[in-house]
Amino acid sequence: MQTRKKYIFITFFASWLLLFFFGGDQIRRLAFLSRKKATVLKNWPRWTDRSLLKSFADPEELQSDGGHHKQSAKARRESRINIYKHSRCRMETCFDFSRCEKHGFKVFVYPMEREDPVSESYLKIITSIEESRYYTSNPEEACLFILNIDTLDRDHLSIQYVHNINDKIQGFPLWNDGRNHLIFNLYSGTWPNYTEDLGFDIGQAILAKASFYVENFRPGFDISIPLFSKEHPQKGGERGWLYQNSVPPKKKYMLAFKGKRYLTGIGSDTRNALHHIHNGKEIISLTTCKHGKDWEKHKDTRCDKDNLDYEKFDYQELLHNSTFCIIPRGRRLGSFRFLEALQAACIPVLLSNGWELPFSEVIDWSKSAIVGDERLLLQPCWIDELLAARVMKAVSISPQIIKDRLFLRESRPKFLWNTLPGGLLALPEYSTHLGDFPFYHLQHGSSPSGKFTAFIRAVSPVVSLSQPILKLIQAVSRSQHCAQILVLWSCEKPPPPRGRWPQTAVPLTVIHGRRKVSDRFFPYSAIGTDAVLSLDEHTSLSTSEVDFAFVVWRSFPDRIVGFPMRSHFWDSSQSQWGYTSKWTNEFSMVLTAAAFHHRYYHSLFTNYLPASLRSLIDQLSNCEDILMNFLVSAVTKLPPIKVTQKKQHQEAAPQSAAVSSGNLHFSQRQDCLNRFAAWFGYMPLVHSQLRLDPVLFKDQVSVLRKKYRHLEKP
Repeated sequence: MQTRKKYIFITFFASWLLLFFFGGDQIRRLAFLSRKKATVLKNWPRWTDRSLLKSFADPEELQSDGGHHKQSAKARRESRINIYKHSRCRMETCFDFSRCEKHGFKVFVYPMEREDPVSESYLKIITSIEESRYYTSNPEEACLFILNIDTLDRDHLSIQYVHNINDKIQGFPLWNDGRNHLIFNLYSGTWPNYTEDLGFDIGQAILAKASFYVENFRPGFDISIPLFSKEHPQKGGERGWLYQNSVPPKKKYMLAFKGKRYLTGIGSDTRNALHHIHNGKEIISLTTCKHGKDWEKHKDTRCDKDNLDYEKFDYQELLHNSTFCIIPRGRRLGSFRFLEALQAACIPVLLSNGWELPFSEVIDWSKSAIVGDERLLLQPCWIDELLAARVMKAVSISPQIIKDRLFLRESRPKFLWNTLPGGLLALPEYSTHLGDFPFYHLQHGSSPSGKFTAFIRAVSPVVSLSQPILKLIQAVSRSQHCAQILVLWSCEKPPPPRGRWPQTAVPLTVIHGRRKVSDRFFPYSAIGTDAVLSLDEHTSLSTSEVDFAFVVWRSFPDRIVGFPMRSHFWDSSQSQWGYTSKWTNEFSMVLTAAAFHHRYYHSLFTNYLPASLRSLIDQLSNCEDILMNFLVSAVTKLPPIKVTQKKQHQEAAPQSAAVSSGNLHFSQRQDCLNRFAAWFGYMPLVHSQLRLDPVLFKDQVSVLRKKYRHLEKP
């Protein structure tokens, strides 16, 4: 009996070994596929209370994946192999890192040729890249390459479809089978299947694509981008309806959708099901059958009534007055209304199974949208806020994601991408530590450093001991919060010797500038504190004024806090923005002739803003303070803060003979206002009527009870 058991055991063990050696590969592949399937499906939740939700789909339909309609697994697999020959590409295998080592992250755009038709949308993308800080006109310096061939619309029925791309790109000496190339695409495939076929071999290029299907997306290599229409603005546009730290208000409608209802083909099942949730009260779901030339041939009994109800509601009004907006798939996975809902502060409810959401590598969409299953009804919940990006921002994110992959030591933590003001405005070259930025102190209950650096720009020679700059140095140095004084010497004559400067209790250092106004916002390594007190040589301040302004700034480290104020207005007669220095109760700028700001804004000013704007202010020797106000307001979406000042600041015109006239100085500033607004794409300045004064300021009580009693002295 023992021998029989031994033979049975040996036979079983030998069979197991044979199965492992000869069939193990198939078993492992099967296990891999099952894990992959689980990964794909895990993004689509299975609600615990799904039994309470009425279903309008057939049981057979619920068992099938809604990503590909009426297409067998074999057909999908063959289609994927034909489209993505390099489906295993990763940054380590299909990207040449050596091109990025010498000159850093630079992007080269192939020169445009007259015979190549380019759509308006692709021109916006090209322009955005050429205006970015990563652009280079020298291909030898480039780390990443962008084609001059419009690849956005690859539907061969479209009039914007570019033919013979394979022949064209193979003739490019820099193509190198697509290595280090980034290809943008919004539409792929055509009727009836709408596959992801681009009609040309992308080789080893990175694909930045809208409506990306998760099975075709190469994680850590490709980039999913949002679908945007040709009308979508390149810059600016209408400001989002949801503001920082605001609570979503109660809106008229809880859930809304208004769009086309496909009568046949891909996407028809999802949009047809939306009819059942409409109740005409808190839930509005409107569809129209008027889609395509032959819609009347396929119209059903609902079409006439649906078309009539469809015209009763305005689309934009629905978006702005709804808490949740349904974003169902169209013919392709993505939809224009995804960005439209975000811009309108309407929480997106996504019904597009298998969609790799835009910029999912860095954006945590679980905090900003509801991902539903298009085969089931919905389960709404409250979530956080997110504002839609313009084309310029959407395009800028793609190269930035690639840059973060290449330079891991300078890559942004995911927290920065998912917290205002966003990853594009948190430069990793400056720091990757949250406490070094001005935006996150209040969120983490921390405070910036308790000292400041006084930064004085001097443009006139020191010839007398009674000059304002010497009195200013003495007043600032007596502040208990002052750590050091830096004098930016921008005068043709050399600075006075050390013995001619006032004796101060804090270090005083002279920095030799290039006589350019942009120098005052250069990120000098000598600035060792979070706070910078920016001063002009003619500014007159007392020690009490400096102390109080710094205390206020520590409560608002992300904003400009200071004394002289200016404002802007819309001049309807000239159809342009106007600049005013009138002393009123409303302002939108605090001049940096006497103001505190965070030193991080020096890095943003130098490394984020385009060189063309800095060249403009250097050419005019003017407007650098306005540009800094534009930058800070664009980052914070908030106005600056004005504090008490004994005397009204007089805006001095530059001493240069070419701009000696005060009228010319003023007109230049007004022109700057409009040119800056044109670059930003909108007017970022925000008006305010707030002025912060010390406690008991001007109150009829004893001055001995007041902390900043010297502020009230004449």
